[in-house]
Amino acid sequence: MYNEKIENLINFALADGELTEKEKQILLKKAEEAGIDPDEFEMVLDAKLYEMQQSTKQPVAPTTAAPKSDKFGDVKKCPACGAIVISFTVKCSDCGHEFSNIEAANSTQKLYQELIRVDEEERNRPKESSGMRSFTSFIRGNNDPLAEMKLNGRIYKRKIGVVSMFPVPNTKADILEFLSLAVSEGGKKIGGFFSGMSLEEKEYIKAWKAKAEQVVIKARFAMKDDQKTIQEIEYYANQIL
Repeated sequence: MYNEKIENLINFALADGELTEKEKQILLKKAEEAGIDPDEFEMVLDAKLYEMQQSTKQPVAPTTAAPKSDKFGDVKKCPACGAIVISFTVKCSDCGHEFSNIEAANSTQKLYQELIRVDEEERNRPKESSGMRSFTSFIRGNNDPLAEMKLNGRIYKRKIGVVSMFPVPNTKADILEFLSLAVSEGGKKIGGFFSGMSLEEKEYIKAWKAKAEQVVIKARFAMKDDQKTIQEIEYYANQIL
């Protein structure tokens, strides 16, 4: 009936079978911007709300109270005032409420612990029996540089997978914590052919840079109205990108 954006906003606002005054005003504003007659649009809203409540056998009980749900998708509701905002936004533009996610806030710590676990697993892996080791390895014992090089190569390859699969954090605290870790792990300069840095280590640093770039791009958009945080983001970005 209307354009896709308006229809999506209507469906989202009515998904819980209620329409707060705040949601209604936002929808009317969007409709007016799209050139839709406000009286006609309000009638359509009432009709859609009635149909949805009838289909779910819910009594018609409009309320102005802000919903407590925090729905994720292309848009979400602010749990404080009920305003509709873009899902990755970290602060409500209407009331200033800062969104948080307890599980997400621990994601960078989990990433760090996973990298430590990979290192410990590989270094504690049972050594080859003496019958399988080369003569050079047998003579050199635990100081075999070739064996150490292979071990570090395995560790870096596994860590690359961990970093590459890490989801982009979506809270201010976790974004800043991730970038701090990224500078430590991936802020090194990749030298040339004679740098002495292994191929696996170079790829590991590249993986951190690639993930950090994703996080910075998202953060610049999500926190564009928070200049203090943007300054911190740019500080980290200048060190790693």
